[in-house]
Amino acid sequence: MKPASSSANDLAPDLRAAAESVLRDGETLQAFVEGAMRARIEHRQFIARGLASAEEARRTGVYYTAEEVLAELRAKLDKARAAKPK
Repeated sequence: MKPASSSANDLAPDLRAAAESVLRDGETLQAFVEGAMRARIEHRQFIARGLASAEEARRTGVYYTAEEVLAELRAKLDKARAAKPK
């Protein structure tokens, strides 16, 4: 891996122009670039977790059906809703 020390000012002129053309009112190029980086990092972390989970399933032979996963998520949601102050 090479160290990254670039900023919004280091963009190629055509890429910078394209990014500036889609900025929202009041949004800076730096904020746009930071948001894009955060989204990309989250995406890569999501992929890494999925690959690690798949490897763990292959290693252990333990797999879960979609129904099991959804039931667990529903239980967590129900618990969170019950704990929410009214």
